[in-house]
Amino acid sequence: MKTHRFSFLNRDGLALSAIIDFPVGEKPRAFAIFAHCFTCGKNLKGERNISLAMTQEGLAVFRFDFTGIGESEGEFSDTNFSTNVQDIVDAANYLAEHYKAPQLIVGHSLGGAAVLYAASFIPSLRAVATIAAPASPDHVQHLFGAMQQRINTEGEAQVMIAGRPFTIRKHFLEDIKGVDLAEKIQELKKPLLVMHSPQDQVVEIENAKKIYLEAWHPKSFLSLDGADHLLLRKADSRYAGNMIANWASRYLEEEEKEPLLTDKQAVVRTGPGSYTTEIRTGKHNLLADEPERVGGDDLGPSPYDLLLASLGTCTSMTLRMYADRKKWPLQEVRVHLEHYKDYPEDAGHMDDPKSKLDHIEREVELEGPLDEEQRARLLEIADRCPVHRTLHSEIVVKTKLREG
Repeated sequence: MKTHRFSFLNRDGLALSAIIDFPVGEKPRAFAIFAHCFTCGKNLKGERNISLAMTQEGLAVFRFDFTGIGESEGEFSDTNFSTNVQDIVDAANYLAEHYKAPQLIVGHSLGGAAVLYAASFIPSLRAVATIAAPASPDHVQHLFGAMQQRINTEGEAQVMIAGRPFTIRKHFLEDIKGVDLAEKIQELKKPLLVMHSPQDQVVEIENAKKIYLEAWHPKSFLSLDGADHLLLRKADSRYAGNMIANWASRYLEEEEKEPLLTDKQAVVRTGPGSYTTEIRTGKHNLLADEPERVGGDDLGPSPYDLLLASLGTCTSMTLRMYADRKKWPLQEVRVHLEHYKDYPEDAGHMDDPKSKLDHIEREVELEGPLDEEQRARLLEIADRCPVHRTLHSEIVVKTKLREG
């Protein structure tokens, strides 16, 4: 995804660190705001994966650090639930002024409670989604344990949250106790998606039930079965992002997509700090990546995987077309492929890396009542698919710098 990093000022004049993740090669269908979990920050890997999945569906996602968190200015000890809500509203105002007003808002954990409260102050919103959100912000008190008494008696105390020290002041406790989130949920009257894991041990699943019952229709619940509270497993966070984007598409006022921003057949983009690469061909979006063992995030096939997939799909389609034209009873084609580099047996230069040859093994599996002659003929046709011929022909790749 294309990422724009910047800062914006909240109503108190503090610079909040922010990121907008854009979809590749197209104008965003709509803008969304993502509010992170309590003390987490915008760079949590699970939240990045959620954003990435949403951009793959054409959404631009605005992520930011709340006041006093991550790279944002301000003291965390001066903040509370109400200041988080204000930061969200300020983020929405920034989007409306500099890009386009947000139509979707997503909140994780306490950030989910904050977006439920903030939604009524953002008139452009058309849909709201929560992930592992508490039904009341005072649920977060359990993180403070025995330190609550010291906070109340001494005015503040240092609390360890996820292995990091944070100063919690008495005004924080007073603020979360004074919030009537149930009333705000009842007033919401916007499409709502409640997502929660039954195995969540930080914010119990009963919170999702309370939120769901308080809300008006249209409302939806999606179980993140097996996921932990922070959605640290890549499969869980990607699933959540995909489901949010697809659910929201029913409610968003989408602009007509612009054509691919290139005069070529395809455009790919790799951003900073990651091998994750977006691909757009015509109206189709794909992801490519490298395996984790070589430093990638394994969010998509590798370049050589894509090469094999190209040869495999071309082979399969070619056999399908040939069999249909001949009216042969071919029911299904499966092509199994593998790529590796090896030394040619007769090269005689075993120490020269340049003597390595590329090998592709292709096994064609045919299903259907075909006779031996038909099977043999289809195997011959496999070598005639266009991609196979391209790989065996002399290829000229011209590379030049492109402005803009």
